[in-house]
Amino acid sequence: MNKAIDFGTIFPIYKVEHGAIVSMQGDLTVAFRVDHAGLFSLGSAEYEAAHHVWIKAIKSLPVNTVLHKQDRFFRKSLVAKVSPDQTFLTRSGEAEFDGLPYLSHSCVLMLTKKADDRRAANSGYSGLMRKSIVPQQALGRLLFADFMEKVGAFERILADSGLFSLSMLADDELAGTAGSAGIIENYCYLLGDGDLPVLKDVGLNEGIKVGLNHVQLFTLADAEHLPSLVGSRVNYDRYSTDKSKFSVGFASDLGLLLDCNHIYNQYLFICDPQKLVKELEAKKRRLHSLSAYSRENAVSRDAVNDFLQEAVADGRLPIKAHFNVMTWTEDKAELQEIRNKVSSAMAAMDAVAKQETDGAAQIWWAGIPGNAGDFPVNDTFDTFLEQATCFLNMESSAVSDPTGIRFGERHSGRPVYLDLFDAPMKSGLVTNRNMFICGGSGAGKSLAMNHMLRTLYDQGTHCVTIDIGGSYKGLCDLLGGYYFTYSEDDPIKFNPFYIGKDDVLDIEKKESLKTLLLALWKREGENFSRSEYVAISGAITLYYQHLEENASLFPCFNTFYDFLMQEYLVLMENGKVKEKDFDIQNLLYVLNPYYKGGEFDFLLNATENLDLLNERFIVFELDNLKGHEVLFSAVTIIIMEMFISKMRKLKGQRKLLAIDEAWIAIAKSGMSSFIKYLYKTVRKFNGIAALITQEVDDLISSPIIKETVINLSDTKILLDMRKFMNKFDGLQATLGLSDKAKTMLLSVNKSNALGQNYREVFIDQGGQKLGVYRNQLSPEEYLAYTTEETEKLRVMEYAEKYGSMEKGITVLAKELRQKKAL
Repeated sequence: MNKAIDFGTIFPIYKVEHGAIVSMQGDLTVAFRVDHAGLFSLGSAEYEAAHHVWIKAIKSLPVNTVLHKQDRFFRKSLVAKVSPDQTFLTRSGEAEFDGLPYLSHSCVLMLTKKADDRRAANSGYSGLMRKSIVPQQALGRLLFADFMEKVGAFERILADSGLFSLSMLADDELAGTAGSAGIIENYCYLLGDGDLPVLKDVGLNEGIKVGLNHVQLFTLADAEHLPSLVGSRVNYDRYSTDKSKFSVGFASDLGLLLDCNHIYNQYLFICDPQKLVKELEAKKRRLHSLSAYSRENAVSRDAVNDFLQEAVADGRLPIKAHFNVMTWTEDKAELQEIRNKVSSAMAAMDAVAKQETDGAAQIWWAGIPGNAGDFPVNDTFDTFLEQATCFLNMESSAVSDPTGIRFGERHSGRPVYLDLFDAPMKSGLVTNRNMFICGGSGAGKSLAMNHMLRTLYDQGTHCVTIDIGGSYKGLCDLLGGYYFTYSEDDPIKFNPFYIGKDDVLDIEKKESLKTLLLALWKREGENFSRSEYVAISGAITLYYQHLEENASLFPCFNTFYDFLMQEYLVLMENGKVKEKDFDIQNLLYVLNPYYKGGEFDFLLNATENLDLLNERFIVFELDNLKGHEVLFSAVTIIIMEMFISKMRKLKGQRKLLAIDEAWIAIAKSGMSSFIKYLYKTVRKFNGIAALITQEVDDLISSPIIKETVINLSDTKILLDMRKFMNKFDGLQATLGLSDKAKTMLLSVNKSNALGQNYREVFIDQGGQKLGVYRNQLSPEEYLAYTTEETEKLRVMEYAEKYGSMEKGITVLAKELRQKKAL
């Protein structure tokens, strides 16, 4: 081993053809790419189901098959996707994560059918020790067809469970091409997915060295080093509470939770059970004959006897198994830190890590894809299939959609894009796009909603928000949208009579104006007659004809009122309409406060911010109006009718109405029927209705929320609820959360990464797709969204100083980064 040899003379792989790897010893291997569920996304029942699925699938494999599951974890740095055509906040949000370190994960599952006449390998008899290898005859055509039939059954069992996704690797993915490395090359030279092919020296004389990387191997190969108890899952204490136990896979500590470059190799050897039982019977008799000389022999004899008893009595499948973690680093100084990490990870499983030295080369050699048949049998241990499958890695990184709203992977913070609307609708995961957002005070609702609104706006959505509290002013000013608010000096102003360039006086517009005028005229609960309805409808039609004939007139309530007093009053008298059928004098008297000189003459006569139909970002801040009986009712009617107009007229465009904390006041103003109507019909117009609240007691008691909003919101976004833990049962029943959802929700923000400022969100789509994600923002995004008064004032100060919101936020964000770096 001290002298350099040509790798090709002893390389154990003969050829790759027909989607299979053929070894020099005549073994055949087929390989699959396996996609797992995301880390922290499964519940205890799903882990148990996955465990049973693996057992069922492996039992379908023939004798002399080796299952080799190779989970590969590479430390990488994120490369941000920043381009000049992105908006200011999108660009800053992407750039914030440039260079972020994270672990990438990929998994290859290999099934090797060993040649029947193959001699068992051991540490002293391995292909690595030979000077050259003569190819042996592989399986015949019929045996290969039979093996592939069993492999097909194995694949179907795993795929049908819905917990795993398998795709068989083709020849180029196995052997590689000139421009891309295959799985064989990836393993031999420690290349990550997508890395270009490169040749490296492999040294085995003083440990394992691949190129510049120093490799260490840690094994679980002795029954004495294994945990005393195993299971399909374990409690993850960092996310568990007194009322919930958070589950992760039994082997999670050797997967994504182990923060270093590593490969987790899992070997299950399907032996002839009868032959294995005979060997163990012979071993038991040998130990019995030696038991008089040593108590250890007596203990070992009893252990073997118990194993045989369980195999026969309970019908368990005895197999041989081996698990190892292979790590590497270029920095020698990091070797001790890696040893500590692996030892700690195995100790968390109640196992003892053994660092392989003398036999490391043979184990590494057997790990070459397609060479599992050359694994040293002396480095395996006897166990049952049920126990061995507990050591299989069950999780992967969170999957990112091609487009969507940017959140962060819970473990590493890696950006993950979630399509909450289109893809779930197409797949049938949800039947509507509506959202319900809830969380306690300070949980980060406004930051999350600002972030979603901004993303949807950048994607072309028309966003209308009704707010109490001023949470969206910063974003609205940055985007140049319409911001409506009320104060004595600058009262809220609308002009529902104005028709924009893309609008016409159609039935929808007329109905909107009729609804508004009738609501202003009649008190809540007071009915109107058919003749009154017809008269107002006719007045509106004649008014717009009057505007066409008098082009100098500006459409607004004042000119409409003038028309009623001057032109329409005469028409009514000439038409001899009786007062009992339509009392126009009463109408004029009731509506007079909205006419020039009246108490509310500002409300319906705006001359700016007129084109609400085509404006894509509008915020109505109603904090100062919520207690005003007349104005609040009028304003809410205008808002609702405006959104219905958007909903019906903007064909093909997405519309969103977000009601943040204002829903209580709106419901009290007689608009509960509108909320019900909106949630039931907005789906048909490519729309989204979103309701945001922090009042959990109102949430539980409100019939509007319970019967309409929650039932018709297939997407629920919930934030930190731990302060409501003691009354969570009522909340869980109201929201229709499963026990798994409850466990995940109570883990939100429980163990956030130190030194990083973010809040977590729990997203439930259709009760089927559940996940917890980070809402981690760049300083620019945070400053645009913040609701802290001191921060908002500072942002406005910098915006005024530097000439715009964007420039002010840019300078302030730079100062914050410099302060953090000190």
